[in-house]
Amino acid sequence: MLKHVLGLAFVVALLAAPAGQADSTQCGTAPGLVCSTVVVPLDRSGQLPGTIGLHVEVLPAAGMPLGAVFLIAGGPGQGSAHVFDLGGADSVALYHFLFPNYTIVAYDDRGTGDSGLIDCPGLQNSTAIDDEAAFAATCAASLGTSASFYGTADHAEDLEAVRKSLGFNKVALWGVSYGTKLALAYALAHPDHVERLLLDSVVPPELPDPFSANVARALPTTMAAFCANLCTAATPNVADDIVTLANRLAAHPVRGNVLLPSGKTKSEKVDGVALLGLIVDADLNPVLAAELPAVIRAARLGNLAPLLRIVELDNESSQESSADLSFGLFAATVCRDGPFPWTPLAAPADRAAVLQQAIAATSFGSFGSWAAKLGNADLCQTWPSPAGGAPLGAGPLPNVPVLAISGGFDMRTPTASAASVVARFPQGRLLVVPGIGHSVVTADSSGCAARAVRSWMLGQTVPDTCARPEALVAPLAAFPAATKHAGPLQTYAIAAKTLREAEATWLMTSGSGPAAPLGGLYGGKLVANTKSTFTLVRYSIDRGVTLSGAIKLTNDRAPFAFQGLITVAGNAAAGGILGLKGASLRGTLGGRSVG
Repeated sequence: MLKHVLGLAFVVALLAAPAGQADSTQCGTAPGLVCSTVVVPLDRSGQLPGTIGLHVEVLPAAGMPLGAVFLIAGGPGQGSAHVFDLGGADSVALYHFLFPNYTIVAYDDRGTGDSGLIDCPGLQNSTAIDDEAAFAATCAASLGTSASFYGTADHAEDLEAVRKSLGFNKVALWGVSYGTKLALAYALAHPDHVERLLLDSVVPPELPDPFSANVARALPTTMAAFCANLCTAATPNVADDIVTLANRLAAHPVRGNVLLPSGKTKSEKVDGVALLGLIVDADLNPVLAAELPAVIRAARLGNLAPLLRIVELDNESSQESSADLSFGLFAATVCRDGPFPWTPLAAPADRAAVLQQAIAATSFGSFGSWAAKLGNADLCQTWPSPAGGAPLGAGPLPNVPVLAISGGFDMRTPTASAASVVARFPQGRLLVVPGIGHSVVTADSSGCAARAVRSWMLGQTVPDTCARPEALVAPLAAFPAATKHAGPLQTYAIAAKTLREAEATWLMTSGSGPAAPLGGLYGGKLVANTKSTFTLVRYSIDRGVTLSGAIKLTNDRAPFAFQGLITVAGNAAAGGILGLKGASLRGTLGGRSVG
């Protein structure tokens, strides 16, 4: 529900078949969609035998073709054909809107999707940063000598092979996240075959930083900008809360129990890196972003229950299959690319001392050196040589039209990265969308970014910024303090906060359909019923106040709205019934009309 919200109406035109498409077959349900396999060598030097079949999908232009655009997904680890779904009606409408009269091409990179998928179960299922280096080493051992042939330079040559197979002289490239780095790598290696570059959530060729220090330095300011005038009901200073709590947890990690719907509990640990990782995750989940200011404030003041629970929920909702995002391929690519402080051929046993020296010399802004674990260096420390130092093409970059799009709430690829790339292109333009996180075009519910892309493709004027879209979910207010006895008005305030928290929790974890029940903070459970309904059963975020009733989503565009009938009870509550309809919550509690 939250991944592709545009708020635009699209009309799907009759699609024409592409020219020069050989050895391909009709596939999927979209008119004219064809699939093919392009076979590429595993090792282009020829020293290691073997080939990889790349799964390629081509959607013809709606009208007279003006060119071809390749869609390049992120990760690394996402298969572009899998992610962009050229067979889906909504996807077809979107891509023909964005790229009028362009043939659309998406293929799964080597090691992803249907192109020799790498599946390393330990790494795929790990949720603890401290365990990932060992799982990465196990993954590398399973790949053997092929582990060295999944770097970005290899992916760029695969893109060139697909271009040649389809017979296009020049191609436009739309890269998202890591896909922007791959698009730029291709432009450096094959500048004569690039027509234009659309870069969404930009990773420059020389990044990522091995410690993600640029991410750590920008994080408090980015969160503060997101919260400007919106989070006052949760906290007076979200940036100060983040810095104080993260450094405290780095020095003294906490462990506590998260309540399960069965009444049992599950132990969860949170340290400084886990907190920063949670905040970074929020740039892909606007509901998590809405919850975090209140959660972090509560933890700073000593109430750790909301933090422990949201870490657990984020870990569960972040689990993906290798077909959706291969963490084995992620490791194989980032560990081959680097950059790292050690030399590429250094043995794993020789890297620790060099790594610590580099960390000591790095600034993490408001955080200590412990924040270095945000980056890939720790993950790749045990990766077999070569690790890091895979050169990209020599360039120069082509002088072509470039549009870089950055979300003002993008934690993992800050706007400064997009600006640095735009400065390298005489025809470069930067569009910033305030309040939006990672993967801007499909996350911007106002459609401003999508309209800007279409205008740019048509040679029209593109703005430098969009108006901040209305939030899908407003930031939550502060969690209620422990209550021994609440009168009608105080019970009403607690019930209102509980409802907003429950709505956000459902959207964050179960908004696409039925899922396993979730425990409340202090009791009861939330049961996801359908794509638009959920039920609360004695659900509590305050020990003495519980809510029960069925809730229905009535508006799935910004801002989300709900309706339902709620029974309020509990040993500290003024009991009664409340009716919810959008922003209105009213009824009778303790014999008194409220709302």
